[in-house]
Amino acid sequence: MGKKSKKNKEKPAAASPEHKELSKGEKKEVLDTVNQLLEVCSNPVNAAGPKELEEYMKIKALVEKVIDLQSGLCTPAVDREKNFPGFIEWLLSNGVETSVVDIKNFPGCGYGLQATKDLKEADPFLTIPRKVMMTTQTARDSVLGPLIGQDKMLQAMPSILLALHLLCEKKIPESFWKPYIDILLHIFHSAETVLLMVNYSYKTLYHEHTLIMSDSYCTPLYFTEDEIKLLKGSPVQSDCYNQLKNIARQYAYFYRLFQNLPATSKLPIKDCFTFEDYRWAVSTVMTRQNQIPTPDGSKITFGLIPMWDMCNHCNGTITTDYNMESDCSDCFALKEFKQGEQISIFYGARSNAELLVHNGFVYPENDMDRTAIKLGISKSDNLIDKKTKLLTALGLAPSRMFFIYSGEIPVDPHLVSFLRVFNMTEDEISCYDCENMSEEDLEKMGDVNTPINGENEEKLWKFLETRLALLLRAYDTTAEEDENLLKEAGITDNKLFIIQLRRCEKLILQHAVQFATEKKSGSVQNSKDNKQTDSKEKDVES
Repeated sequence: MGKKSKKNKEKPAAASPEHKELSKGEKKEVLDTVNQLLEVCSNPVNAAGPKELEEYMKIKALVEKVIDLQSGLCTPAVDREKNFPGFIEWLLSNGVETSVVDIKNFPGCGYGLQATKDLKEADPFLTIPRKVMMTTQTARDSVLGPLIGQDKMLQAMPSILLALHLLCEKKIPESFWKPYIDILLHIFHSAETVLLMVNYSYKTLYHEHTLIMSDSYCTPLYFTEDEIKLLKGSPVQSDCYNQLKNIARQYAYFYRLFQNLPATSKLPIKDCFTFEDYRWAVSTVMTRQNQIPTPDGSKITFGLIPMWDMCNHCNGTITTDYNMESDCSDCFALKEFKQGEQISIFYGARSNAELLVHNGFVYPENDMDRTAIKLGISKSDNLIDKKTKLLTALGLAPSRMFFIYSGEIPVDPHLVSFLRVFNMTEDEISCYDCENMSEEDLEKMGDVNTPINGENEEKLWKFLETRLALLLRAYDTTAEEDENLLKEAGITDNKLFIIQLRRCEKLILQHAVQFATEKKSGSVQNSKDNKQTDSKEKDVES
């Protein structure tokens, strides 16, 4: 692999001649549009709402214009399935043992790994050596090397570096990683009907599902305007806006850089760097990259791990480790798998929002699911300074994002602590020494079962109950209506995942509202009981 990289540096390969050349007029129009795109993407929008949507629509329109102008320059799609045998042969020739697994297309999941024999929990099933991985180090050893030495963005952002590395290698016909790149997802438009399984907590629904883009990414970079609007009410909508804005800004930056910097003169993507190809590369890296140690073990970096990245996600624990002695990534079965079953791995403690934004799918049975809620002390609050001081002592900011979780207890100690301070009176705040907060004080403040007093507890849960109810009303549909929408035939992948996501968010919020209502009722009853007790004690004294 090192020799191949060195060869690429000494004699850079030209881009594949399968694309057409743009005329001078077309090139000028692309550059003008890219300049507009960079300008729009560089303007800060400080708050979510109509202005954010307006900006998104501008960016989306400019991106679509660039895509249209560059339509003849994009790399043609390949048939992944036909390339699997060559990929397996490439792995075997580089010392990767694949006898325990096979690649198969699973309904509702796409391609994944199938067990070719029974596996017990913790059995090893894949060992991938560093030499077949695409890493930030192989990027530095490639034709990108000179540019990396000069560009601070590539030095600071390994994911972007990997995306450009992947794109350059994709354009080099003799690339060492060609067999791997040829089996990655591509933009391939086709319509086919498959049986899709949608798992819910209490039942399983089956329905016919027509895939519009059956073999392409479902990251927000590929969402249409109508699909984005389906996320109204969801905190993920803003994340989708920001993702497109950031990637569009990156693209515009590098497009202009490639036109002017001498260090880019030998890049195979210099004259065919399209937005379509860049978002494909970014989506590939987002959905497949993994952390690995550097060769000397001193740092953590990122890389693409061929074959291992074919594993789909399920609940569980992380069972992949890096063996520094063998310089390989070892993966072990997280549970028992029978021959013929799909082998899944746990991607990490990611919410469905994170899975959709960064991985392009939603997992309805996600044990780690949660939804975001932003809270802050109002600047008009007369006690803002005192509350801020107490929150700081608790390790909390006066304005920040919190999470509402799936599961029996939807709130965590951070949220409980914040809401208790948020609803405190001046006398209640004065009971705490901000300069000498003990560990016991910190624990009690965040303990859902240890109230400060009945009045504060009632206000806490009433506020949360009201706030979450307002968040639910911000959606255009109910969870029940979403469930019916999921049963419709002909739904696109993107729309399916969006509806699944917002339904999961609503179920989390509904449960949290019920939890807050019950806690509020309990605090009210406790207050009444305490008052009655006090009254009886006074009667006895009198």
